Amino acid sequence: MDIAITSGYVVPVDGDPVDGGTVLISDGRITAVGPGSEVTVPAGARVVDAAGKWVLPGFVEAHGHIGVHEESVGWAGDDTNEMTDPNGARMRALDAVNPADLGFVDALAGGVTSSVIKPGSGNPIGGQTVAVKCWGRSMEDRLLKEPASVKSALGENPKRVYGNKDRLPSTRQGVAAVIRDALTKAQDYKAKRDHAAAEGTPFDRDNTLEVLVRVLEGEVPWCQHTHRADDIHTAIRLADEFGYRLVINHTTEGHLLADEIAERGIPVISGPLMTSRSKLEVSQRTLANPGILDRAGVKVALTTDHPVIPIDFLIYQAILCVKEGLDRDSAIRAITLNPAEIMGLEDRVGALRPGLDADVVVWSGDPLDVMSRALQVFVGGREVYTFDEGAGRGEALDPYYRED
Repeated sequence: MDIAITSGYVVPVDGDPVDGGTVLISDGRITAVGPGSEVTVPAGARVVDAAGKWVLPGFVEAHGHIGVHEESVGWAGDDTNEMTDPNGARMRALDAVNPADLGFVDALAGGVTSSVIKPGSGNPIGGQTVAVKCWGRSMEDRLLKEPASVKSALGENPKRVYGNKDRLPSTRQGVAAVIRDALTKAQDYKAKRDHAAAEGTPFDRDNTLEVLVRVLEGEVPWCQHTHRADDIHTAIRLADEFGYRLVINHTTEGHLLADEIAERGIPVISGPLMTSRSKLEVSQRTLANPGILDRAGVKVALTTDHPVIPIDFLIYQAILCVKEGLDRDSAIRAITLNPAEIMGLEDRVGALRPGLDADVVVWSGDPLDVMSRALQVFVGGREVYTFDEGAGRGEALDPYYRED
C-alpha cells in the first residue's frame, strides 16, 4: 500500500526543511519528498495527517550492544565479549543478537530505527559488527550490512581483562602489540593466499585472518574504542602503519585533539555522554565534546553505547549537546545522516530522500524539545510503533504474531 505522510514539518536532513511537506512511500521506499502542492498522492494511498507535527528519518545508533547485551536477564543475555582470545576478528555480533531484546522496542519509542551492533571492548580485537533495523522477525529480515566494521579496543578494558588472567596484554603497549601482530600476520597471510591463487595451489584458509585482510584492503572500516588522548594517538599511529579506514569510537578526550582529527579526516562516534566519570580514562568526559569536534570540521555521530545509556535516550544526548554548544542542525545530522555515512549505510538510511528505505518517524514537535515524542514509527514503509497520546502509552507491532 502507498502511504502519504502529509502537512508536516518535514526535515529531510540532507536538504532544507519543508513546512507543509509530504513524504510519499511505496513498496517500502521513499518515492517523493516535497511541498504538498508538488507531490501527487496516488488514489487509494493511506494518508497520515502530520499537521502540526515534525517528520524526520529514523535515527541511526552508530555504536551499541542492543540484542547482544540483553536487558533484565543477567549473564544469560550477555554475549558482548568472548574474552578467551585477544584476537576475536572471526567473531560476529550477528550470531549473538536476540531480536526479542526489550531494547529494540525502546529504540523505536525513541525514534531509532537502525543500529550498528558491536562486540564489546574486552579484547584488543573484538570482532565483526552488524548494522540492522530495529524491527523484524529475524536478523535476516533486519539486516542492513554485515560486517559493518571490525571492532577493536585500546585502553583500560582489554588490559584489565587479560591482566587479571596474567596473559598478554596486561599493558597499553601489550594491547597495541596484539593488534599490530595480528595485522602483520594478515599481511603475510594475504601474500601467501594471493601467491597460492596465482599458482593454482591449495591454501588453508583462516577465518580470523580473512577478516583482517578485508580491513587491510579498505573493504571494512576499523572501529577503534578509545577514550584518552594518548590512546587516540595510538589509534592514528596504527592506522597510519597499516593504511586501514579508521573510525574513532567514544573519543572522550577528542576535544583535546579536535584540529588533528579534523585534519586527518577521521570520523568520530562520540559517547556515551550521560554517564558518571566511572573510570580514569573517562575523567575528561564532557557534553561539550561533540560540539568542539563539529566546529573543528570533524564528522560526528552520537552514541548511547546501549545499554550503558538506554538507546531511547539518544535524542536526549543530542539535546544536551546542543545546550553545551553543538549546532542544532549538526545535532540532528549526528543521529541520522552522519552515522549512516560513517558506517556505509547512506544508500539505505539516514535521510528522507527518494530511493532510501522508508524509515520515517512522525514526532509530536521538534525532537530537540525534550517534551516531544515519537508518535508513529515506520520501518521499511510499515508502521511498527504507535504512541497513543490519549492513553499515554506506546505499542510496537509484534513481528512474530501480529497479522498483516
